[in-house]
Amino acid sequence: MALLNHLKKYRSELGINQTELGRLAGVSRQTISLIERGDYSPSVTLALKLAKICRVTVEDIFVYYEEDE
Repeated sequence: MALLNHLKKYRSELGINQTELGRLAGVSRQTISLIERGDYSPSVTLALKLAKICRVTVEDIFVYYEEDE
């Protein structure tokens, strides 16, 4: 299972850095960095906050797929 994301793309479109997005979402810059790299899966609440900040849906940012075994 994998959770891919397009957070960096939407953050760039807003013209803000990781620190600013973290401040708006109530998390650290490091958390934003981990999400963008795919090393951290955010909670549903955080995913919803990020989507609202980016003015898109959660599905626009996050893509879930199951890897074939």
